Amino acid sequence: MTGGTYTLLVAVAETATIEVGALGVHDFEAGWYAYVGSALGSGGFSRVDRHRELAAGERDVRHWHIDYLLGHDEATLASVVRTAGVDAECAIAGALDGEPVPAFGCSDCGCDSHLFYSPDRDTLHATVEAAHDTQST
Repeated sequence: MTGGTYTLLVAVAETATIEVGALGVHDFEAGWYAYVGSALGSGGFSRVDRHRELAAGERDVRHWHIDYLLGHDEATLASVVRTAGVDAECAIAGALDGEPVPAFGCSDCGCDSHLFYSPDRDTLHATVEAAHDTQST
């Protein structure tokens, strides 16, 4: 199965306070979030399918920080950007212009965050696309 690096674009309709596992309680402003993850294991991009199922309420088990956001009623998984065959999770996270959510999704690396906030979908989506484009060439 093909894997690589992906970014989830998540809309949060209303400000929400969510307990994010061991990270504790976080306040998420209404707006747009970009979460950068990797799907390099044997299941490849099936991890993205798992995220979609959790966001749709078809799955309850939370393994990763993003699962707590996706499983909240105020959050909607709007779109996914993928770059196949590339291990660029940290490079893409480092290229995003949004406001980082401290320590989110990066417990296994040296990054400050893998989740970024913006009040504007189009601006955030454009930086996600540009970051993925630089990794696929």
